[in-house]
Amino acid sequence: MQTSTLQEKFNSLRSNKLFEFFVISIIIFSALVIGAKTYDISPGALWIIHLLDWFITFFFLTEIIIRFLGEEHKKDFFKHGWNIFDTLIVITSLIPVEDSELAIIGRLIRIFRVLRMVSIIPELKMLLNSLLIALPQLGYIIALMFIIFYIYAAIGSTFFASINPVLWGDIAISMLTLFRVMTFEDWTDVMYETMAVYPLSWTYYLSFIFFTAFAFLNMVIGVVVNVLNEEHEKIRLEEELAEEHVTIEDLDKKIEELKLLILSRGS
Repeated sequence: MQTSTLQEKFNSLRSNKLFEFFVISIIIFSALVIGAKTYDISPGALWIIHLLDWFITFFFLTEIIIRFLGEEHKKDFFKHGWNIFDTLIVITSLIPVEDSELAIIGRLIRIFRVLRMVSIIPELKMLLNSLLIALPQLGYIIALMFIIFYIYAAIGSTFFASINPVLWGDIAISMLTLFRVMTFEDWTDVMYETMAVYPLSWTYYLSFIFFTAFAFLNMVIGVVVNVLNEEHEKIRLEEELAEEHVTIEDLDKKIEELKLLILSRGS
């Protein structure tokens, strides 16, 4: 009975909005501490930052323990990928590697603590999950885009290598140049350079931009938005089912209470 009461208290604490806000504040503060280490600061300030870093690590450890103890079925806690990620990041941060050859790895792990923001905020988690779900569909679009890149890079290398070997020397460099064109990074300078030799080469660039920057990128956005809408709809249905389940449970309880009341009056 006492264990059940403690579990309910921990569950209530981890679901508390004020506690969630405090955890988010600590994550943001952790990001600021990581950023402060990149500046040239005095040894005293560095020592204070080091203490704050350990305080943040132990706070995250406490928060993970609270979430674990608040779980009704402890085995289900590690069935969620984000819980595993949070636990690994926190446990790895406890390993003292600051003065060893693994210091860089330790700093990188602490940087990834900022990602815990995603596991705390449901909206961010849903956005990232939607992106991961959309990856299989995006794979076909990326494959088709690579084919277009490869064809245009081969054409560009064939015709423009003699004009500027730095940009069109081989197919790999040509693909990098085309990526520059697709992102509109001074692409007109590249186009005017080839137009001096091939006046109609503007058709090459405009057609490539149409296929990549307009068509394919819009397809990517469409897939991600469609998956995001599906996830929203799924969450809405789950909430409705949960509400209906609670309502049915309440009705069952009331029926049982009425039965007991009738039996007690009958006796």
